[in-house]
Amino acid sequence: MLKGIPKCISPDLLKALADMGHGDLVVIADDFYPAVSMAKNGITINADGIGAAEMLDGILKLMPLDTEYEKHPVLIMDVMEEMREKIGRPKVWDDFIAAVKDNVPEGESCVGFIDRFSFYDKAKTAFVTISTGERQPYGCVILQKGVM
Repeated sequence: MLKGIPKCISPDLLKALADMGHGDLVVIADDFYPAVSMAKNGITINADGIGAAEMLDGILKLMPLDTEYEKHPVLIMDVMEEMREKIGRPKVWDDFIAAVKDNVPEGESCVGFIDRFSFYDKAKTAFVTISTGERQPYGCVILQKGVM
């Protein structure tokens, strides 16, 4: 038994986070994201019933971000241009930013946006992909691990 580990962090995820090195990527994916087919070379962890922002908050309590070498070590999947009018700004983005502000001294300045297909390309190189139960579209984010 360990103390201080957020409930959303499973033993498998805790091991994966501990095994990561500086610069490795974590994908926190919504329920719509093709996690298994995108993460062929990495670890896939199922986190049904947990929202993406809750997972982000839990991970940021444990893992440093690469704020020294990367301008935006938190990259949120941006809404495709043709869908912006229909979808608007997803509420989950505000929840992501709130989690970053609560856990990272640099706050919102380390958050960036990446278009959907660039997100997919970058996500293919992730060390671990976490498939959450997030039901809001565009509830996907990539984190780059830093050092302490």
